[in-house]
Amino acid sequence: MDNRTTTLYIIAYDIPDDRRRGKVHKILSGYGHWTQYSLFECFLTEKQYIQLRHRVERQVAAGEDSIRFYPVCAVCRERVETIGSARPSEPLLYIV
Repeated sequence: MDNRTTTLYIIAYDIPDDRRRGKVHKILSGYGHWTQYSLFECFLTEKQYIQLRHRVERQVAAGEDSIRFYPVCAVCRERVETIGSARPSEPLLYIV
């Protein structure tokens, strides 16, 4: 996979502990867009995905927490329907 190619990941989490949930939310905020209460949309390269998974895994309490990563292929991304807000789109990158 070309390191410049990104994949849209829908990341959903269910973490009952406020402290752990806050840490995971902060980590995910650095990688993507918070779209629902416990859901993020992240456009990630393969390297970013691996880094994010590693960082998030360190916060998870086995047996208590659940974090799911759903990759969305390019064809499926084009078919996403949204009511009430914008469709997921990759943020523009400005180089100065």
